[in-house]
Amino acid sequence: MAEVHATRRDRLRERCAAEGLGAALVTRPANVRYLAGCAPPGSALLVGPGSEDILVHLRPPPDDEGGGRPDDLRSTVLPSPDGDAAVAAATLAWEQHAESLAVEEHHLTVARHRAIGSVADALALSDLGGAVEQLRLVKDEHEIAALRIAAEIADQALGELLESILVGRTERHLALELERRLVDHGADSAAFPTSVGTGPHSGTARHVPTDRRVEEGDFLTVRLGACYRGYRCEVGRTFVIGTAPAGWQIDLYDLVFNAQRAGREALAPGVACRDVDRATRQPLVAAGHADGVAQWSGHGVGLEIDEDPQLSPAAMGKLDACVPVTVEPGVHLPGRGGVRIDDTLVVRPLADGGPELLTITTKELLAL
Repeated sequence: MAEVHATRRDRLRERCAAEGLGAALVTRPANVRYLAGCAPPGSALLVGPGSEDILVHLRPPPDDEGGGRPDDLRSTVLPSPDGDAAVAAATLAWEQHAESLAVEEHHLTVARHRAIGSVADALALSDLGGAVEQLRLVKDEHEIAALRIAAEIADQALGELLESILVGRTERHLALELERRLVDHGADSAAFPTSVGTGPHSGTARHVPTDRRVEEGDFLTVRLGACYRGYRCEVGRTFVIGTAPAGWQIDLYDLVFNAQRAGREALAPGVACRDVDRATRQPLVAAGHADGVAQWSGHGVGLEIDEDPQLSPAAMGKLDACVPVTVEPGVHLPGRGGVRIDDTLVVRPLADGGPELLTITTKELLAL
């Protein structure tokens, strides 16, 4: 993996050189991890115009940091726990006679930006912008392999829950049990706070579990994800509790299922992100549910659960091959509940079989 991270830093170095930028100071944790293989709390990565890069941090990274220790990097530990790794890295850039320093202004506070400028006042500061995030968009096979395992863990945890007795248990209890199962099956942690919604709470986007108990006849919506070696996936399903689903539940489920299938089938290299959103959203809007649909139909996943690209009506850009995204339409009817179906997929060309589905828990409307 050391070669993988070194290659990523070289790509950033080449990009900086093409834009006339000198050294780059990376502080956003996910970006540091992407380029260095680990991101100890408070760390900063200096990517210089030469071949030597430096990871500055408050304490040595643990052996189980996920990506391992950055053996291919010069590593500097600050002498004081009160130090600022970004300021120290900027000082190192100045000592190495860098002519300019590009920083991640979207991640730095104003005070931290001023502190960097004050210790390296001879350096011309510029904005690195989202350069690293753009490099992160297309995943390599190491990253996709980690996402596959994360998806397997999430599917396994969800599958086991479906085999247990659910009536009478609270949303909060079910969410905690799912998160425990994720870790039991090898996840670093949950990829995000697990959402469980029952009855009138079902189908709500990113519902926070409450003490409401599962009742017969409820819709039950579950949204969870596993984090494995830093990479995060997402799966969401809706079920009916106890009895055969009512007619309105079948109709609503079929509608969301068809919308999700349309979104999945629209995924292909070169397709505009907003067109995928349109394909997913249009069946729901046509059925009169415009007010009950979320503002997005999906998003990218990777070292963060909600990263670019965004699948929304205002989204810019087109999809590339090897970009993992979610497709997650849903409809919520106030006072009654609703349906959400979420999958994580990797964009692939049709010649390679089309989008690769990572989350494979059944999408059949089961009565549990």
